[in-house]
Amino acid sequence: MPIRIGANPIGWSNDDLQEIGGATPLETCLAEAREAGFVGMELGHKFPREPKALKEALEPFGMACISGWYSAELLRRGADEEMTHLRPHLDLLKAMGSTVLVFAETSNAIHGDRGKPLSQRPVLASGDWAEFGRRITQVAERTLAEGVRLVYHHHMGTIVESEADIDAFMAATGEAAHLLLDTGHATWGGADPAKLAARYRSRISHVHAKDVRKSVMEQARREDWSFLDAILGKGSELGVYTVPGDGMVDYPAVFKALPGYSGWVVVEAEQDPEKAHPLTYARKGVAHLKQSLKEAGLA
Repeated sequence: MPIRIGANPIGWSNDDLQEIGGATPLETCLAEAREAGFVGMELGHKFPREPKALKEALEPFGMACISGWYSAELLRRGADEEMTHLRPHLDLLKAMGSTVLVFAETSNAIHGDRGKPLSQRPVLASGDWAEFGRRITQVAERTLAEGVRLVYHHHMGTIVESEADIDAFMAATGEAAHLLLDTGHATWGGADPAKLAARYRSRISHVHAKDVRKSVMEQARREDWSFLDAILGKGSELGVYTVPGDGMVDYPAVFKALPGYSGWVVVEAEQDPEKAHPLTYARKGVAHLKQSLKEAGLA
């Protein structure tokens, strides 16, 4: 599959704090995404979760269903139980022709809690990675057997946040489990996304493209903000995340480290739509991605 540029609706309506962008109709999100140049969407809380209804929502805008986030609890339950919880979501993705499953451990995550600073995020003990990795691999092997690749989303406020966490995760999991490279979470978590891309090229099957406002990131670290406070921004200020080309991430370098990559590059720049006009930023992100992919020889 050639590289296709898609979007996550979180630039229009926030999933962790649903009142942010809550009044924006799904149809507005899809129409503006299409106008900006996106050809696919990941799922958000406003999307139907039944195949026929979802197809009817997406088709008028020519949008493919890319994937959708799944909140796992493999620290608390085994692969068999997890598959039972995952089944409706996996079946929906299969019915929609999606080939990747965005997967993250959230049983003890704090990214959705505005009252908890990121310094309180969970950390997995060194002796616990092997069993966690074994369970992830078991689930990944089962979804892959059904035609859907598990791509793990490293994320601020979770047990896979830092570069060391990502390395530990990759070492503990088998080949069936791939990595979702998120440029924004990698940067904020202290890693160079281009170096991660080069290190794990053979196991990267999905890319989330969000940029980082360096000054906001540094303030959030210094003042120990919660994840939600950082992405929404304090007062009238803009938040830590923005679209490609509006921050500190070197996208041509990231894509040059992914030779032969095919699949989706998804703009997932969660911002407060009252501060950052979604269509304006979406257009900017698409333009920068297209130029960066061209510079990297991937377009």
